[in-house]
Amino acid sequence: MSQSGSVVGGPTIVDADVHEGLKSIRDLLPHLDPKWHNHITQYGWQGPANPLPYVVLSGEDGTRIDWMLEDKSMRGSDLNLMRKHLFEGEQITVGILNGDFRPSTMQGWHEFAADLAAAYNDWQIAVWLDPEPRLRGAIHVASHDPQIAAREIDRLGQHPQIVQAFLPAINDREYGDPYYLPIFEAAVRNDLAVTLHHCGHTRSALGYPRYQIEWHATAIPQTMMCQLASMICNGVFDRFPELKVVVLESGFTWIPHFMWRMDEHFRSLRVEIPWVKRKPSDILRAQVRVSTQPAETLSKRQFLGLLDQMETEDMLVFSTDYPHWDSDSPSRALPAGLPDGLQQKILSGNAVAAFGPRLLP
Repeated sequence: MSQSGSVVGGPTIVDADVHEGLKSIRDLLPHLDPKWHNHITQYGWQGPANPLPYVVLSGEDGTRIDWMLEDKSMRGSDLNLMRKHLFEGEQITVGILNGDFRPSTMQGWHEFAADLAAAYNDWQIAVWLDPEPRLRGAIHVASHDPQIAAREIDRLGQHPQIVQAFLPAINDREYGDPYYLPIFEAAVRNDLAVTLHHCGHTRSALGYPRYQIEWHATAIPQTMMCQLASMICNGVFDRFPELKVVVLESGFTWIPHFMWRMDEHFRSLRVEIPWVKRKPSDILRAQVRVSTQPAETLSKRQFLGLLDQMETEDMLVFSTDYPHWDSDSPSRALPAGLPDGLQQKILSGNAVAAFGPRLLP
C-alpha cells in the first residue's frame, strides 16, 4: 500500500461517509469554553439526546461487532482501528469524516450547542485530521443561529483537510427556508460542499413507526426528499449555482421517482416559484450527489437501468458508513461487471467533483 492509502496499481476509492466518535463527552473539555465545563463535569450532561426508540441490531451503539473496541468504547473512536479496518482492510484511499455528534438536534441551550460544535470541530482536527492525512473533515454547526454557524464555517473553512459543512437532516426544519441562507453562503464562500445526514431525530411522515425496519426503509429517504424539495423550491440552488449538496446514508434508488415527481409538479405549479429557472431534475443532476450506502442489491442490468432513468452517471458517490452494522464494502457495494470508467466515477471521480481539489492528496 502506498503512503496515500491506495493499493499500488489499484483504483482510488473515496469513502464519503465515515463516522468517527468520541470515547466520552469529556474528550471535548480541552477544546470547550470553560464556562460550560460544569455542565459535563458536575451536572453529568452526556451529549445531545437521541430519541430513536429502537434497539440497534449489532453492538450497543450500532457498531459492527468485529469493528468494536474490546472495552466497548463508542463506535469509530480509535484512529488506529480505523486505519486497520478502513485503509488497510477496505483499501480506502481517502475517508471523509461525518461524526456521530449532532449539536443541531439540541432543542435548547443553543449557545451551548454552538460552542459544542466548535469544540467538536477542533477535537476532530486535533485527534483525527492532524495525525492522519488520508482523512478529510466536516465543519459541524448549531443551525439554530445561522449567523453563528456561518462564522464557524468561516473560522475553519480554509483548513486544507476540511471539505464540507455538515447538517443533520432532521425533518422538522426545512433547510430551504431563507433563514438558513447564511450557512449556504458561508459554505460557498469557502468552497465547501454541504452534506445532509439523517440522525435519531429523523422521523417518517407519520412519526416513528412501530418497527425499525419501517423507519430505516421510509423515514430516511422521505426526509431527504423533503429537504431537497425545500432547497429547490426556495431557490437555494438558483441562488448558489456553484453549491454542491451531498446526501448521505439514504440509499439511492428513490432518486428517479423524486426527479419525475418534482418535474411533473414543476410543470403544473411553477407559477408558485418563478425564481426557480431550471427543472428540478436538472438541478439535482447538476448540484446534488447521493452516497451509495446502504446500497440496494441490484443486478448489473438493474443498476445500469437506474442510471439511465437518472440520465446521469455523475450523482452517485461511494460510502461505507463505517463502522455501522450495515456498512458497505467497496468490493461488494456495486454490481459486478460495471464498465471500469463508470465504476471509477462512483468510487472516486464523482466525489472529487463534488468536494473539490482538497479531497485528494
